[in-house]
Parts: sequence; C-alpha cells; structure tokens
Amino acid sequence: MANIKVDPVTLDIVKDSLIAASNEVFYAFARTAMSPIIYETLDYASGITDSDGNLLTQGNGACGFIGMISPLIKDVIARHGKGQMRPGDVFIINDPYMGGGTHISDVGMAMPIFYNDEIIAFVGNKAHWTDIGGMAAGSFTTDSTEVFQEGLCFSGLKLVDQGQICVQLVDFIKSNVRFPEVAEGDMWGQIASLRTGFRRVTEICDKYDVEVVKESMKRLLDQGETVARKRLRELPKGVWEMEEYMDDDGHGNPVRLKVKVTITDDEFFADFSGSSPQVLSPINTGYSSLYCAVKVVFMSIINPGLSVNDGVFRPLKVYAEPGSVLNCHRPAPTSCYFESMIYSTDVVWKALAPAFPEYLGAGHMLSVCSVVLTGLHQDTGEPFLIVEPTGGGWGASQGKDGEVGQFCVGDGETYNVPVEMAETRYGIMIDEYSLHTDGLGAGEFRGGSGCVRTYRTMSDGQLFTASFGRNKFPAWGAAGGEDGSYNYFQIHRACGAVEPPRGIIAREVMNANDWVRMITCTGGGYGDPLKRDPAKVAWDVKNEYITVEQAKEDYGVIVDPETFQVKGLTSARD
Repeated sequence: MANIKVDPVTLDIVKDSLIAASNEVFYAFARTAMSPIIYETLDYASGITDSDGNLLTQGNGACGFIGMISPLIKDVIARHGKGQMRPGDVFIINDPYMGGGTHISDVGMAMPIFYNDEIIAFVGNKAHWTDIGGMAAGSFTTDSTEVFQEGLCFSGLKLVDQGQICVQLVDFIKSNVRFPEVAEGDMWGQIASLRTGFRRVTEICDKYDVEVVKESMKRLLDQGETVARKRLRELPKGVWEMEEYMDDDGHGNPVRLKVKVTITDDEFFADFSGSSPQVLSPINTGYSSLYCAVKVVFMSIINPGLSVNDGVFRPLKVYAEPGSVLNCHRPAPTSCYFESMIYSTDVVWKALAPAFPEYLGAGHMLSVCSVVLTGLHQDTGEPFLIVEPTGGGWGASQGKDGEVGQFCVGDGETYNVPVEMAETRYGIMIDEYSLHTDGLGAGEFRGGSGCVRTYRTMSDGQLFTASFGRNKFPAWGAAGGEDGSYNYFQIHRACGAVEPPRGIIAREVMNANDWVRMITCTGGGYGDPLKRDPAKVAWDVKNEYITVEQAKEDYGVIVDPETFQVKGLTSARD
C-alpha cells in the first residue's frame, strides 16, 4: 500500500462515513427481516471490518454482540482464505465453538468487499432466527444435553457463490426448520443488508480514493487503541478477585464462576481460571461470548461513549480454561449460553464496582429472562412461536436511582414485542404488563423496579419454555445498599391451581385459559438507606415504589399514608 498521509479532517469524514454505512446495514436488515425478534426486538448486530477482519464499526441492538462480528469474519477467512473468495460471495456461520459463536439460533453472515479486484473490507451481521430446527420449537431450550439437539449448525459454509444463492443449501434449511418462509425471509434480509454495506463502502472508495480509505481504516484502529491505552493509564492499578455461583446448572448442581482482574498501565486482564467445567445443561458458553461479556465492563470504565472497534480492545485480554463452562467444547449444549455469559459480566462488574463507583453500580436483573411459547392460534389454527426477552430492574449507582423495567446488560437496546402485535399474531392475551415493586433494593439511591408480564393461553396444547436466571441469588446491593430481589415465573391453571415459583422450565403444556405470570427482579440499592432524602422516600411511597411500612423500616422515614408528606423520622436516623 502506498504511504499516504491522511489529514485529520479526511480521517474523520471517512470514519463517519463508515459508521453511517454500518448503521445503514443495521437498519436495512430491520426493514427486511421477517422475525419479530429481529425487527421488533432488535436481537441482532452488524458491522464492517478491514480486510483482515478487524472491526471498524458496529451497530447492535444486543450488547451481548459487541465485537462478535470480527471473530466471525476472521474464522471465515481462516477457513476459506481470501484468495479463494470472489465478489458476491456470502458465508453463513452459527457454530457456537467458532469465532463469534453464541448459540445455534444466532446466525451470522459475512461478505467480502472488493474494490478493483482486491478485498479491502468485510461486512457482517449476526441475528437470532426464530427457529433453526432441533428438538424444540424456537431451537433453544433449557433441557438440551448436547448441541446436536439444538438445531442446524453451519461452520462457515458458502451460502452465496459470486452472487448466486446455493439452492441446495437453502432447500436443506427450509426442510429442517419449523417456519421455512420466515427463515428464508430472514436469510434474504441478512444478504440484502450485506449487499447494502458492499455498495456503500465502494461508494466511499470512489469518493475519497481506495488508498485513503484503507489508510483511514488503519488510523481508525490505531486511534481507538491510543484512546483506550491513555485511559487505561489513568485508571487505578491492582488485582481484584471475585467468586460467585450461578443459580444452578438446571439439574440442581452449583456452577462456580471465578475471576481475577488485573489492571496495569498496558493491560486489562480477566482470568476466569477455576470456574466450573462445562455442564450437561445448555448454560455453557464459548470463548467469543465470554470475551464479549468482559468487553461490556471494559467499555464501561474506559469510556462507554467510544465508538466500538478492535483498536479499543487491543489492551483487553481474557482467559478461561478450555473445557470450562465459560470456554466450552463440542458437543456441550449452549442454548442458554446467555446465562453464563451475563453472569461473567456480573462477576467482573462486582469485583470492580468498589474501585470504580462512578462507572459501575449495584447488581441488576442479570438474566435475559427468555421466553419461548408455541402452539396453534385460536382463530386461524396456524402455528405460532413467541421468542422474546423480559425487562427488569437495574441497580442504583453513585448519585442515581436504578433504571426501571429495562432489559439486561446482554440485551442492551432491545425491546419486547408490543402487546397489541403479540395478541394479534400469537395465541395469547397479555393480561398484565406492569412494574414489579416489592420494595426495591433500599439505599441512598434505590434499585429500579422489575416487570410483571402475564400470558394467558387461548388454545390447548401450547408449550412454555423459559430460562430466568438470578432466581436464587438476588441482585446485589453496593456501598451499603440492600439487595434487590429475584426473577421467577408462576403458572396458574384455569381450574384455579397455582404451581410453585420456578426459574427454569422446558415445554410445559398449557391449555386454554391457563396463564403464566412472569416476574423480574428489582435492582440492588446503592449507599446507606438512612441517608436517602426523606422527601424522595415520601415520593417513592406516593408512587407506590415502596409501602409506608417499608419507608419506616428501611429508610427511617414516617410518611402520612393520606397526604404522602413526611411526618417524622425514626430513631434509626439519629
């Protein structure tokens, strides 16, 4: 490559042009996908890399996909070689144990971008398909014991050859999924968005010269590294350790997560040695997901406003023992990989929270609280399938109450399917969608409320599957704040019987007018509850976040139940 000096103004223009192109790839997919979990929930990501697969810019709904596009593309390059790629090629990959792997349901695609017969970049995306085959509708379940039960696995296959779709592969996919038209629609949506990225990047090269664009890509990565390392040198240095247990492995066995975080002037290193071996339930995760889990905390304390690229992550190192629950090997099941992935974020978060109080608050709902419900629509008799997350409470932080009814840190900018659409498209009624206020995590700054969402089944024989992590260990408080609560769900039968609260279930049969009430936790509190402004406590009572009794017991504030004015303070405030 010619030695070209790119002035800062041009660099910024090209950088912003690449970000704009990446954003267009993201929204083009949302506009063309057929699965509500993609176009409504936004459970997907897209990005552009340089010719070696180093991430330049990414757009994502799910934070759990931060930086996933790069390892996906690098493994495609390693498998096929750039010399064997041609313009118009598209590769498909969802192998949980390869680069960018999560679970079978998350299907990635990658496309080389050619300019003057040279690969100058790649564009990729990754999205949750509603169904990809396997033993259960929705493809991810809580009782799989090996990956072969979870659906079709593509380890970097060529789906489009020089612009021509592989008809045999598409027919194979359609013959092995429960909703073939939806799967094919999502597939073409992904391809269309990649082609959008191809066009936009080549247009940028036409406008600014390809050598300028390539040099700008290099500068963009180097600039990200420079900013990250400068910030790293400003951080406290030391070693922080934390050991936590996930609720269990689905069979009643505890799962240990252990981390040692070392921060130096040059490196942020998270070592998960000592964590439990991989298990027979689908909560295992591959290394790519673990690495992304740590990226969330790394970005939080480096600068959450930084544009995501691989230069920013050059100082970050993550290790987990091969064959562990955080770096699993085939054929470990990974349907619910998000449980161990987000627990990994949480254990690093909890370890560092005392040292970085301005960036890391108290514990939050943690789990995706994933729900799968399938059956026949009561009006049409057609099969339907719900796959969606559930919102919950976030922990308070220094100077701020916890967020209310948000999705977990792995979900990020994602959404529920709207009630009106859900009731029209699916065989359910949503009887309740409200805030869960069980007193919250008490603190000088209180935890945020969880949510209550109730599905009433409108036909017989529907199957309910759910994974609600944080169902045994509550959202933790910080800096003297109290713990929050738990995630759980409870099935109510039409006959009036009420089943015990649970956190994990697989394909429970529900008949007409049965209903399931899903409750997500309140976040942990931050700081001594007795230091909370009494006026804020009275406001919380007025708005039903806490009761009069809780105001007195937890906060030492006596509130008039009629006027919601502060009547006095208890001796605990002395």
